[in-house]
Amino acid sequence: MRNVADHKGRATLPDCLFRRSCYIAHMTNTPLSHIRNFSIVAHIDHGKSTLADRLIQTCGGLAEREMSQQVLDSMDIEKERGITIKAQTVRLHYKAKDGEMYVLNLIDTPGHVDFAYEVSRSLRACEGSLLVVDASQGVEAQTLANVYAALDADHEIVPVLNKIDLPAAEPDRIKEQIEEVIGLDASDAVMISAKTGIGIPEVLEAIVTRLPAPKGGTTKDALKAMLVDSWYDTYLGVIVLVRVIDGEMKKGQQIRLMGTGARYTVERIGIITPKLVATDTLGPGEIGFITASIKEVADTRVGDTITEEKHPTAEALPGFKPAQPVVFCGLFPVDAADFEDLRAAMGKLRLNDASFSFEMETSAALGFGFRCGFLGLLHLEIIQERLEREFNLDLIATAPSVVYRMNMTNGDVIELHNPADMPDVVKIASIEEPWIKATILTPDDYLGPILKLCQERRGIQTDLSYVGKRAMVTYQLPLNEVVFDFYDRLKSITKGYASFDYQITGHEAGDLVRMSILVNEEPVDALSMLVHRSAAEKRGRVMCEKLKDLIPRHMFKIPIQAAIGGRVVARETISAMRKDVTAKCYGGDATRKRKLLDKQKAGKKRMRQFGKVEIPQEAFIEALKIGD
Repeated sequence: MRNVADHKGRATLPDCLFRRSCYIAHMTNTPLSHIRNFSIVAHIDHGKSTLADRLIQTCGGLAEREMSQQVLDSMDIEKERGITIKAQTVRLHYKAKDGEMYVLNLIDTPGHVDFAYEVSRSLRACEGSLLVVDASQGVEAQTLANVYAALDADHEIVPVLNKIDLPAAEPDRIKEQIEEVIGLDASDAVMISAKTGIGIPEVLEAIVTRLPAPKGGTTKDALKAMLVDSWYDTYLGVIVLVRVIDGEMKKGQQIRLMGTGARYTVERIGIITPKLVATDTLGPGEIGFITASIKEVADTRVGDTITEEKHPTAEALPGFKPAQPVVFCGLFPVDAADFEDLRAAMGKLRLNDASFSFEMETSAALGFGFRCGFLGLLHLEIIQERLEREFNLDLIATAPSVVYRMNMTNGDVIELHNPADMPDVVKIASIEEPWIKATILTPDDYLGPILKLCQERRGIQTDLSYVGKRAMVTYQLPLNEVVFDFYDRLKSITKGYASFDYQITGHEAGDLVRMSILVNEEPVDALSMLVHRSAAEKRGRVMCEKLKDLIPRHMFKIPIQAAIGGRVVARETISAMRKDVTAKCYGGDATRKRKLLDKQKAGKKRMRQFGKVEIPQEAFIEALKIGD
């Protein structure tokens, strides 16, 4: 890759970063009144990324030959699944009907509940949001979650009804639904079809006329900028996405991150169109990127305040809490020789995903691996799939568990990520588990099975209301009961029509016990789990039955037991293979046969005492897929 030199002969950005620089030449020092920073929020699959494509296309951000479907979804896995995982930013130019030129900074956000953190931090960098609602499906659970996040960030919201070209579209009914459920005035909602381009000019006009300009100081003020996002680039190191509030950011400037106290020199500065394009400065209200020889994404805390080292700002921005992993599971290589490759692969993924955490652990059954923390089950699935596809690894994932809080008898409070590490029950005063507030939107026909499912999972109903023919149910649920297969069960009993969203509300004490699985009276640490005492017997029986079918027969009987402490709550026995020791006895005295059989029986008894049960890897993989 050839580098371009500046007028002093120094190497600067690679060639590709200078493309279309003429397009943005007039963008520096844009007045605040002509900047619009906005995000697109919606439920999964309501058309956020397609709308972003049309806006880029209409504003000329990319040439026709460079356009592709979901152009901002850069990962293969995003395109295949049709979901946005990482929030993406793009800067566009729009000439309004009044003849004025506007700068539009668009942030396309994810819709899935696991990536709500991406949404919240993107919203902090904007003043307004386009709320996209499917004109046939209407308001869904994640629509509510995202619009409330936008309202919390004091956003001006413009409702946009997408897919109006579908035969099933009912825009008037959906407008009423938006007003009923969310309380937003939807009488002047913009009607569009992001796929065909209907209504896109009206969306652009609504952005410049109905969304507010950013508030901020002048270029003469002390520099105050928010760190919105960061990602790792092989050539440039860590690229930091920033939103300038006050002052001006320039090349060569000495900056300080107020949260960590780290000091850097700005090496490159620019904007995303969606290519990286170099500029000299970033002024108030603008969103762009910088590089400053930062080695790791973990060094750049999202929400941190960037200021100038020599003339710092008086006070930092409030920032927001770092992403906390809520689901933990062990990842082990199928082939033990791949352990070092797995360690290197996880290190590379961590460079681009600061919310993914891991630490080494060992298991008697599975060997060396890592205990990993995720934002949710989809996040777990995405990371596992990326490790397998991008780094060509075969992995086993242990049963997912949540973070339990142990209140010890000596007054200490410890967090438990792995049920196998649970301390002696005598030393534990109480165990607290995380609870969530779950919102489920469903057609009325499926309400009964949903209520039954939530009751089975120890749910406490807090609200039930109707939005037209759809019911909105709110439940308090333990997260432990949700991480296994709650979402799959919900989708299957509602034929895919229900939508589900949750947020963690806190920890509550519960009657939780560790259930160990013993094979031939030896505990298998990879299969141990924390369960509620009322569900222990049922969960243990299912696990024992599953292992009975998965573990091959040996020359001796193998008992499979589920135990809580010293009490066995479920048991299955794999019968022994039998060799015909009497095959050579043709007739003769019956005592001769009896003698051989007794000898075989004694041998099997001894073998059972000292024999080792081989549990194949496939048995672990299948057993750990268990739900309820």
